[in-house]
Amino acid sequence: MAEKKYKTLKDFYPFYLTEHSNRTNRRLHFVGTSILIATFAVMVITRNWKLFFVLPFIGYGFAWVGHFLVEKNRPATFTYPAYSLVSDFIMFWQILTGKIKF
Repeated sequence: MAEKKYKTLKDFYPFYLTEHSNRTNRRLHFVGTSILIATFAVMVITRNWKLFFVLPFIGYGFAWVGHFLVEKNRPATFTYPAYSLVSDFIMFWQILTGKIKF
């Protein structure tokens, strides 16, 4: 069966949420994104531009542990990198504001 092709973020995001149905996976994403945001802020404030190179490891590290070891699925980043990145920040915000359970 062919994989569905998403042409808009609006269409992709509901699929993204189904790939994050496990609460532990969502928590790992939230922690990783929180550390990523903090590291980015430190990088800008201190002008330590070398930190830029650790950002992907922070962001993807927590997320991929959540997918491979907890949710047992393939990260959508492999097929939809831009939509997945934006969706991670949307989910982060929705967790932060209580729309999605932490």
